[in-house]
Amino acid sequence: MAGLKALWVAVLLLVVHEASSQLDVCGRAPLNTKIVGGVDAAPGTWPWQASLQRSGHFCGGSLINNQWVLTAAHCFSTNDTAGLTVILGRQDQAGSNPNELSRTISRIVCHPDYSGTTNDNDICLLQLSSAVTFTDYIAPVCLAADGSTFNSGIINWVTGWGDTSFLGSAADILQEVDLPIVGNRECICYNTMFEITNNMICAGWSAGGKDSCSGDSGGPLVGKQGVQWVQSGVVSFGNRCALPNFPGVYARVSEYQAWINGIITTNQPGFVDFRSAGINSDATFNCGDPPSAPVTASPTAPVTASPTAPVTASPTAPVTASPTAPVTASPTAPAPLTCGSAPMNTRDSRELVQSAGVWPWIASLQVNGTHMCGGTLVTADAVLSDASCFTMYPNASYWTVELGRRNLNGPNSFNMTLGVKSITLSNLTGDNITVLMLSSAPRLSDYIQPICLDQGIGSFLNNTDCWMAGWGMGQGGAQETLQEFNTTVVGCSNTSSSDYYCTEALTVRQGDAGGPLMCKSGNSWTQVAGLPNVMGNSSMVRSERAADQSMFTSTTRFASFLRETLRSLPSPASATAPTTTTAPTTSTAPTTTTAPTTTTTTSHASDARFSMSYLLLLSSIYLFSALV
Repeated sequence: MAGLKALWVAVLLLVVHEASSQLDVCGRAPLNTKIVGGVDAAPGTWPWQASLQRSGHFCGGSLINNQWVLTAAHCFSTNDTAGLTVILGRQDQAGSNPNELSRTISRIVCHPDYSGTTNDNDICLLQLSSAVTFTDYIAPVCLAADGSTFNSGIINWVTGWGDTSFLGSAADILQEVDLPIVGNRECICYNTMFEITNNMICAGWSAGGKDSCSGDSGGPLVGKQGVQWVQSGVVSFGNRCALPNFPGVYARVSEYQAWINGIITTNQPGFVDFRSAGINSDATFNCGDPPSAPVTASPTAPVTASPTAPVTASPTAPVTASPTAPVTASPTAPAPLTCGSAPMNTRDSRELVQSAGVWPWIASLQVNGTHMCGGTLVTADAVLSDASCFTMYPNASYWTVELGRRNLNGPNSFNMTLGVKSITLSNLTGDNITVLMLSSAPRLSDYIQPICLDQGIGSFLNNTDCWMAGWGMGQGGAQETLQEFNTTVVGCSNTSSSDYYCTEALTVRQGDAGGPLMCKSGNSWTQVAGLPNVMGNSSMVRSERAADQSMFTSTTRFASFLRETLRSLPSPASATAPTTTTAPTTSTAPTTTTAPTTTTTTSHASDARFSMSYLLLLSSIYLFSALV
């Protein structure tokens, strides 16, 4: 009995020593002196980063001891290890890496409760075929222990070789990006199409511009506590890449300490109790609150402000009329308001709008100075947009409308900023639109004009030349210049209903939603349909597959709603019609809160997003794309 007791004491001491020694080495990155965000990571900066390879890189992972790698369950459709390799110590996927080594995989253990439908429990363990020796370039990361707290706003870092932009190319050099944690209450408000569980943690900037992307799946989200880097999350899914107010979603590592230790019974990973100082602002967050203000610096992890962080604009800011925009309305007898006139539009430009006034009815709809959706001026004081843009922020006081604007950033000589008096949503089955009544009517000029609406009077037949325009996310360069794309009306292959227009395939990007599909008849431009909102959906994919044609809901479908809400619409401009008159309408449409439906989307990191989007495609009217 004494001998057996001594044996148990020896085993216990061995286990304690192994756990202690793992904590002594995990999370140390002596080559990481990082205090600000960057793009390319220096060699050895993130020594736990793993590249999962099967005929090339397909997912990331993190080394958690000398023989196990942590990654995402959605990276694997089977437990077959054939052809699977893990590379550690790598920085460049294309060049030489003198500090790297590779291992085959002897075992894949994914969480038994992983759901490909919801992406819950998206976590997996890979056992290396043989142990590795730690160096400055290859070392394990610490893991967040059960009960760890990650308050909203504290900065974490995500790393990987994924796409550097949505639908862009994969990175050769390991990439790094700093992201603030977004509390689950707030994250739930942003991601309404799928469930955010306690097994998940969110991170991302409200202004967008920084995020993980396709190919980053399974990689680590880490924060620093003292001298140790602690993994808080595993890249799981999201809505496309780096969209405003759509944080990425990660598997919450602290929820899996017992499961991980149940698989790795010897030389267990180092679990660290990560604690955030202060009060978690997420505890009082309510859906419909404006986007959070920029995060202030954390004492343990410095915050780097998003380069695209917007300047805050008051939703009730007074109208700032351009000094060069003349008012020509007669004080005694205003000329009748006309629509569809664009004297600055010579149709010589392609893709990037080269001068102001080309599309004088295009509006930028903004919350706190951040562009959220497009819209069109359709009467003297009303703007038309897509209803799903207003799901999160239904109150008129949140919104401002910019007219006469070409660049979202930089100078605009002819723009005006107006408040919103009321928001009225249509309430049909399926897609819906919204009318915004402005706080005052803008001064019309060559740069600000209403567009005509197709009410079934004109006929735009197949082969008609049409255009779309908008501020698509990530397009238009540093100034985010208005984009335009030419297309042609074609016969709809899936419907003969007059409620729809079909065109050659077009890609509607985040930020384009609410803008117009417009065609010219005589001397007037007419909006025949609105652009759908990709923001409101939550496909789990990071790639997009164009169809042979695109289908848009015609404005004629909303003729009754528009007549009731707007009372009257301007008439098409004639060849001699003046272009600078004002005639405010008198409608005071009440605000409604009908939850609108939305249309096409795509999203985050890697393979599981395919299964999620595929199931959503089968069960809803939303169109999703397959993930890389």
